[in-house]
Amino acid sequence: MKNYFARIFGSSPVAPLQRHMEEVVECVDVLPELFRASTAGELQRMRDAHRQIVSREHRADRIKKEIRSQLPPDLFMPWDRRDFLELLRAQDRIANKSKDIAGLMIGRQMQWPEALVEPTLRMLDQGMEATRQAMLAVRELEDLVETGFRGAELELVESLLNKLDDIEAETDRSQIELRSELFQIERELYAVDVMFLYQIIEAIGSLADRAQQTGARFQILLAR
Repeated sequence: MKNYFARIFGSSPVAPLQRHMEEVVECVDVLPELFRASTAGELQRMRDAHRQIVSREHRADRIKKEIRSQLPPDLFMPWDRRDFLELLRAQDRIANKSKDIAGLMIGRQMQWPEALVEPTLRMLDQGMEATRQAMLAVRELEDLVETGFRGAELELVESLLNKLDDIEAETDRSQIELRSELFQIERELYAVDVMFLYQIIEAIGSLADRAQQTGARFQILLAR
């Protein structure tokens, strides 16, 4: 029955969903440049990175609105319309969090402590890896429809999502270590800066959380 849907559905929303996720990944990928500029105290470079993130988040937003406006109420696809929109929202929250991080950094004109640079970039790498892993799963959606959500294609997607869970768990451990390193130096910093540093570290950790939530929404889409 699902193969039947794959044959007859002419204007699929899958490609726009995948394009949206690609914009989300591009948004997250600018964050390391923002943090390197912050560490170097290069405010203009920070502003440039912030502008890039905001621009890419806006592009993702436009695609999201386009999908919502063109998605018919009686979506004739092998999944529930609400589940599809929840997956779209989950993807969008990753881009939103990237913009939040950039906004905090530029709003405070923060100079990231040198002692925290390496563990912070490592944690950012994990957030980017988690986001890309979610994108790899979303890229398989059309092939899943074609194969009737069975066989080797389904096994591949399940493997991708299991790897995403592993990355999120690694990010949690990195976040604990980064907080510990901040604790070691917080007496050397202004109290208000320390508060924002903890807040930004929490936000970086939530990138992988939101990527994992995207994977969870993807699994729900497939299960129904």
